Amino acid sequence: MENKNTLIALMLMLAVWFGFSFFMTPAPPNTETVQQETSTTEALEPPDSKSLETAFLPPVKSPVVSPGETALAREIVVENDLYRAVFSSRGATLISFVTKDYREKNEPDATQVSLVEGTPTLISSGMEGFGFSEDLLFYLDLSSDTLSLSGDEEGRIRFFHQRADGLRLEKIYSFSGNQYPFQLQVVIINNSSQPLRGRSSLALSTPWSKESKPDSFTFVGPVTFVDDDIKTDDPDDLLKEPLQYADGVKWSAFESKYFIQAVVPLSNSVAKVQVDQVNGNVRNIFESTSGDLSVGQTLSQDFLLYFGPRDLDILNEVNYDLAKAIDFGFFTPIAKPLLYVLKFFYSFFGNYGVSIILLTLIIKLLFWPLTHKSYASMKDMQKLQPEMQKIREKFKNDRERQNRELMELYKTHRVNPLGGCLPMVVQIPVFFALYKVLMDAIELRQAPFALWITDLSLKDPYYVTPLIMGATMFIQQKLTPSTMDPTQAKIFMLMPIIFTFLFLNFPSGLVLYWLVNNLLTILQQYIIHKKPSV
Repeated sequence: MENKNTLIALMLMLAVWFGFSFFMTPAPPNTETVQQETSTTEALEPPDSKSLETAFLPPVKSPVVSPGETALAREIVVENDLYRAVFSSRGATLISFVTKDYREKNEPDATQVSLVEGTPTLISSGMEGFGFSEDLLFYLDLSSDTLSLSGDEEGRIRFFHQRADGLRLEKIYSFSGNQYPFQLQVVIINNSSQPLRGRSSLALSTPWSKESKPDSFTFVGPVTFVDDDIKTDDPDDLLKEPLQYADGVKWSAFESKYFIQAVVPLSNSVAKVQVDQVNGNVRNIFESTSGDLSVGQTLSQDFLLYFGPRDLDILNEVNYDLAKAIDFGFFTPIAKPLLYVLKFFYSFFGNYGVSIILLTLIIKLLFWPLTHKSYASMKDMQKLQPEMQKIREKFKNDRERQNRELMELYKTHRVNPLGGCLPMVVQIPVFFALYKVLMDAIELRQAPFALWITDLSLKDPYYVTPLIMGATMFIQQKLTPSTMDPTQAKIFMLMPIIFTFLFLNFPSGLVLYWLVNNLLTILQQYIIHKKPSV
């Protein structure tokens, strides 16, 4: 997806490249114990309402807690093949989530990426009518403070709290040993002596500050998938006014460049999602409809939770349209197939640098006829330059007559004045689609190429490839037939310098693409230059 700064940068590059092409032609721990459960079953699937009701363990006799009672919170560690999560009995919230396969730096001993640290999330807030507070102390049905799972193993932890009047709140988390997604069921059971009316809500809470955003090109913030459309909200704008999404919400999340924390409602009880910023935290709040809860009746909300990488294959496997979170904006229909091709080459060669080179070669071959036609047209136009200059001089005070004479000249020599420009314009969407892929794809994060390039998502640390790229642009410019006057030619001699400085801080994967593309273009221009015009 694209924020305003990314769009501006894309349009700027578009203008520069188009101008370059155009002027070469004429015209984005308190303990409570019960049993720990683990079993081997299928991957997590959304349960239907009946199975959810029968899935509960029989109500565990818990201490009856008075509203003012306080105690130390207990922390439960859940660890599987992919992450280590820590839950607190204070609010039955998630207080830590660390990935095992991703590190902050491309070093063996570097810190693992933490998606949740310190600030509680998955908060049961806004329990209007039921009187449960956000920092409510829960009890657990686990005898151990650790739940370890691997492979196809599954397990769960159940937090529960029962008031003196009999009203009971449960939060049941279910996990799999080899998957990122896990499930949460929030249950309110009215064991009191009178009917109640209220609603429940769940808040995904994420700390936010200016430092949360690494650069002006990267969107970091809340995103909601509504009616097959991605809605991104600027966290700073949320300080002025919260946003609400009522109908058609499939999921809501907080995303960074490479990772996402998403909540997917699995039941129809969610009436709306409110996105706001309070006390330095961006909140995605899932609110149920307000309703009556008769004596003995149960109110349940079910969610699928995904805390992990913005990896296209993983998100497609999770489903629920979470793969839509990987949004390349206007260029998505082109960008996603390009990403799949990159991943295909990687499956054979195990190197994304090699994959970029091969993808660049394929794109160049696909557009070879168009670029060949473009440069051939430029060459033909260059031969007409003396006659064109004579016409301009002769009719310099009569632009209408000048244009008529030029068109007649083009017609006589069967030359299309736009023939050198239009074939290049057709390629622009492909370039920007690949630009978005190479800028945002997690596959390139910490992916090495060769020699000093150990991370294709970062800039070249020694600026070698941008400088070579600038040199190839200069050579390419020299080989390109030009119909510009001397003044224009001198101005556009600066283009390689401008692009070199522009690419100095771009990801080395993007620079590699541009460098290889330039080399292939030089080869093509050399072939055309040596071949006589027909």
